[in-house]
Order: sequence, then C-alpha cells, then structure tokens
Amino acid sequence: MPDLSSRPNDKVVRSHFAANHDDASRDWELVLRESHHRMKNTLTLLGASVRREFTRPGIRDMSVAVDRLERRIVAFGRLYQLLSDNDDMSTISVEAFFESLCGALSEAVLEPAGIRCEASIESGSLPAWQCHRLALMLTELVTNAAKHAFSNKNGAQIRIEMVNREGGWFCTVADNGIGATRPLQGAGSRILEGLARSIQARMCGEAGRGGTRITIMMPASAA
Repeated sequence: MPDLSSRPNDKVVRSHFAANHDDASRDWELVLRESHHRMKNTLTLLGASVRREFTRPGIRDMSVAVDRLERRIVAFGRLYQLLSDNDDMSTISVEAFFESLCGALSEAVLEPAGIRCEASIESGSLPAWQCHRLALMLTELVTNAAKHAFSNKNGAQIRIEMVNREGGWFCTVADNGIGATRPLQGAGSRILEGLARSIQARMCGEAGRGGTRITIMMPASAA
C-alpha cells in the first residue's frame, strides 16, 4: 500500500463542491450518461475475457473454463445491479452494501487481471441514493487503478477503506502500483467531478513510489 509519507501530488485529483441545485442536476444527468457508457465498457471487458479464456494455448478442461466464465458473468450482474440508478431515500447498511460491491468488483474485474482486493468497511447507514453514487465513484477509481497503476501484476493490490468520522465518511482507494503522474482525465474525470458535486464531497490524492491513494470526503451535512 502507498506510504503515507510519499510525495503528495495535488494534481492527481481536483476537488469540487456542489455549487447550486441547477449545477447538481446537470452533473447528475452527465453522470447517468457516462455511467451507462462505463457499463458498456465493462461488457466489452467481459467479451475480451471470453476470447482469452477459450483461445489460450493448452486449455484442456473446458468445464473449468466455463465455470470460471459463469462466475464472472454472475459477478458482472451483481456489479450492474449495485450500480443501477437508485434514488431511493430509504436508509441501508453501508457495510453490507460496500462489502457486496467490493466482492463483485474483485470477482468481475480484479481477480481476472491478477490483482488482489482488500476491503475495510466500517458499519453505519446512509440513504440508498448516496451509497449508489459513492459506489459509482469507487468503481471508477478501482477500474482506473486496475487499468493504469501496475506495470506488472506481481503482488498487485488495491485496498478500499470506508471510515465514519464525526458523521462524515472518508472513502479511500489505494494501490501499490507505479504512482500516478498526471490527473485523471476524460470521461472518468467527468464522472467523478459530477458525482462529487452531487453529494457535496471533495477528493484529495497523493502519489509516490508506493502507489496512489485517493480519498473521497463526504461531509456530515450531506449524509
């Protein structure tokens, strides 16, 4: 995991707060469009894994390959269900929701890439809509780390932490990869910026030789 004393890099992320209701509404519309695009990309990943699984040299036990593929398809289904649009105001368990999310991310995205996932989620409760938006942010950060953080997969690890301090939530995604050298860009950056504003959160990041660590801070007033 990244050394907390590693060189800070404020340019890894840009912090944003909600400006007004109209801005938040526009942000959420953008987030929905981009999130659907992201889900299409995960299905592309699934298709690529099918090709790898059934065309790799030396495959002998077809039933084992089919079983692995079936488990991954089920995990993608769980991930999609958790990330589906849900503005329900009911209160749900943070621990149960995000442990399920981390399990689905691990099985659908990380394990096939040779990356180990660790999760530490404190107990608490939040409205379902806030859990959903935090889940979209964490999924984007985890996927980005899986794609760009590792020059090789030996010992690769991503750790997800969620802690509740004085009513606010601090959600961290940390990897032990090569360390980010430039800000998040493109559709992923727009998703994160829009979601952060929609829940009045801000992000901070640091990077160094020990990897990259990005934390989402959602104040108590948003919870």
